[in-house]
Amino acid sequence: MSILTRPIFEINLKNLLKNYQTLQKIASHAIAAAVVKDDAYGLGAERVAQYLYEKAGCRCFFVAHGIEGEIVRKAAPEAQIYVLQGIGEDSLESFKNAHLIPVISSPQMLEFWKKNRFFDTKVMINIETGLNRLGFREKELEALSPEDKDLFGCVMSHLACGDEKDHFMNEHQLSNFKRLKEKFFPNLRASLSASDGTFLGAKFQFDIVRLGAALYGINTAPYRENQMLPVVTLKAPVLQIADLPKGDFVGYSATYRAASERKIAIVSIGYGDGVPRALSNVGKLFFPRGDKLFEARIIGRISMDNIICDITDIPDVEFGEYAFLLNDFYTLDDMGRDAGTISYEILSRLGKNPRKILVENKG
Repeated sequence: MSILTRPIFEINLKNLLKNYQTLQKIASHAIAAAVVKDDAYGLGAERVAQYLYEKAGCRCFFVAHGIEGEIVRKAAPEAQIYVLQGIGEDSLESFKNAHLIPVISSPQMLEFWKKNRFFDTKVMINIETGLNRLGFREKELEALSPEDKDLFGCVMSHLACGDEKDHFMNEHQLSNFKRLKEKFFPNLRASLSASDGTFLGAKFQFDIVRLGAALYGINTAPYRENQMLPVVTLKAPVLQIADLPKGDFVGYSATYRAASERKIAIVSIGYGDGVPRALSNVGKLFFPRGDKLFEARIIGRISMDNIICDITDIPDVEFGEYAFLLNDFYTLDDMGRDAGTISYEILSRLGKNPRKILVENKG
């Protein structure tokens, strides 16, 4: 008898490539840049960047920090790699080693760059248009000298509500962006939209679209059917099957009590593997049976290493078989909804724990 104890996390690189190509068609006039920050949302920045560089011809990437850019440079030797958090003393060596391009978001960072420039490549300026996060405010743009402006080759901003098609903020930010670009950087390339803004149409796409969450299968345009293919599958083995007597409690803090006799399965995965603890007594696991799919409700608190689920009405569950947590039939968006969070957060947590067996599907 073989005994299996580790979850399996599968990354479908073939679907990721198809998602990139779909997004490329949607924004056909713009450069399709791949956002691989946070270790490509947990899927492995070097793996994802190399695949897109070789298979899709992607030559523009965005990361958050310089140290991430060094990793991506190994996989994409001739690409432009922009660093969204910019440059500082703690990342200067990364920029020099990997020839990275900083996104400059404040006058202080601009001064640091002017004192530490090590190449003549034009950098990117981030301007504030309504999100009120990183970016030059208009008064700060007015203080830029002609020599300062000449340092930049591209201007960017970021939408606050791009996932809501009819939200007033989209037109508000678009208007602000166009006005500020025309006023201060009329001849520069521009980038306003990440994945969600890309679906808003050509007027939001400008010269570069920054493709992140949608690339990994997340529905960043929830007002329409998801055009993206799922990129990740997660399953874990059943370690034990047991009878649960009526009146017995389950899990830490005894948050579940059986109203009748039940049958339970203990599955080898938990919040230590990135599964949200908020799915306790709310989420579900799945057991395929031919052309049917059975749901097993999670009961009790999710612990660090295990989930307990109710399999009373599921035929022939066996020790060692796999329960599915993510697949075509239950997506990252579904899990995010049930956990009361966003799918972005879940994905970024799931891929990082080495306890899971990683499988690459390259088609």
